Amino acid sequence: MRAAVKRVVAAPFRPLTALPIVKRITFHLRRISGDVDLHFFRTLLLAVIAFVFVAAFLVTVFEVEKRSLHGLGDSFYWAVTTVIGSGDPSYVNSAPGFVIGWLLAFFGVAIVAALTAALVGFVIDYLLKEGQGMGAAGYENHIVVCGWNATARELIEELRGDEFTSKIVLVHDAESNPAGMGVYFVRGDVTNAHDLERAGIEQASAAIVFPADGSNEADMRSILAVLAIESLAPAVRTVVEVNNPKHVEHFERAHADEILVTSTLASRLLARSALYPGLAELVTDIVSGGDGSELYRVALPDDYVDLTTDELSARLRQEHEATLLAVVRDGMTVTNPKTDFRLRPGDDAVVVAESLGSLSPLDPENALERDEPEALEEPHGIPAVPAAPNRWRRAPSAS
Repeated sequence: MRAAVKRVVAAPFRPLTALPIVKRITFHLRRISGDVDLHFFRTLLLAVIAFVFVAAFLVTVFEVEKRSLHGLGDSFYWAVTTVIGSGDPSYVNSAPGFVIGWLLAFFGVAIVAALTAALVGFVIDYLLKEGQGMGAAGYENHIVVCGWNATARELIEELRGDEFTSKIVLVHDAESNPAGMGVYFVRGDVTNAHDLERAGIEQASAAIVFPADGSNEADMRSILAVLAIESLAPAVRTVVEVNNPKHVEHFERAHADEILVTSTLASRLLARSALYPGLAELVTDIVSGGDGSELYRVALPDDYVDLTTDELSARLRQEHEATLLAVVRDGMTVTNPKTDFRLRPGDDAVVVAESLGSLSPLDPENALERDEPEALEEPHGIPAVPAAPNRWRRAPSAS
């Protein structure tokens, strides 16, 4: 089962300029144009036009029947078509005309060879730079993975499952792509704004930051990465893995949306498993891919408003074969709500289900807006927990 949100995205017609491959080619063209002497190419273009015009004028002079303004236009057209290899050789009849035609044909072969060499050179440069991670992703609504470690490897394997359709971009300073096929690789620094822009951070739906190792220095670098992401794309949901629990408050100040201390989570799960056998296997199953039930945060239909906890549980089981775990209200997670707890407009549910049926997984962008608390109220005796901006906090249990 996957503890993640499935994105439902409509597929309207997209212009060609919005396609990732077009964006990547445009990026490389801009990069190459910075090293090109445009003055040289402008001069060459003017020289080609002048050469073709002079050749057309000379043919008009030497070919008696072509000596007219209309003939000059025909000669210019013939000169252009001869350069590109489709001219009519019977257009000229005089010896000077034959020589000019040969020169134009030879000149055209040189131009075609130069253009072919330039195109081949660009394609080779494009493939090399893309393979080295020096390109730009060009995706939208994708997931940016910042950094690489064992957890990142497992996460990408999870996201490659059929349940997830989002594209994945990895930002990591390495000579080759450690994630393999299906993941777009950007070689760079996760704290560098230019490298994050090449990963399309501003158009991403989420960014996941991983420490390079288990040191405190790696956490400090992750904080810098979160700050860089928040400065470039504050609307992007940032999820970060933390080594040291003492650093959580620093990540909160950096406005990370989701913070996970893997060591703390693992130790608590192991402790519970020691007391209650089978819990580790159960939790592993509900947060990993494969057959069986999965974990979802869903937006509830309008006709669910004002239902009690028992009524909501019954309808979810009857209509969707889903089991209610918690209700999310104004950025607070109310786990095991009391029986007199009633749903309000905008409440979401966390459920376990094999499939959602007509229910829709909550869109990550909408989740950010819905998690902003409108007022610090106390729903049915549950103390309200103020949520930091864009952060899904946990309220005390209502049990």
